[in-house]
Amino acid sequence: MEIKKCIKETFSVIGKEGSTENGDGFIKKLWEDANANFNEIASLGKKDDHGNLLGIWGVMSDLSRSFKPWEDNFTKGLYLAGIEVIDDALPKEGWSKWTIPSYEYIYVKNENADTFTEVMKYLSDNNMHLVGAVHDYICPEDGQGYMFFPIRIL
Repeated sequence: MEIKKCIKETFSVIGKEGSTENGDGFIKKLWEDANANFNEIASLGKKDDHGNLLGIWGVMSDLSRSFKPWEDNFTKGLYLAGIEVIDDALPKEGWSKWTIPSYEYIYVKNENADTFTEVMKYLSDNNMHLVGAVHDYICPEDGQGYMFFPIRIL
């Protein structure tokens, strides 16, 4: 597992929002809903010089919406399945917008079901701590998934 660091300034995501209170499989359902209705928000997405989306995000927050890690041993929280958007974008009806604060992250390819546990062990072994909720990122160019672990508030 290759661990990298980066700084990501404040950014906004518009997507479909749900909660662990919605039951098992809620994240999969959010992605299905977001993908089925993507055309409603596609024009709001940030794009690179070639017109490709910059980011597909599964951003998370504790239930208080303060972007802290999920509660009760990472079993309770909120999830937003969507795309990175221009900062002043307004969500359409049925969509939600979150603005994620600036953090320094460590990030890794999401290669298997143990990635989260492995990175949490790495953080502990290296005297590092989560300062916010972990986020999923999917690279639009190749579909590779990553996990972003905030380690410092900026």
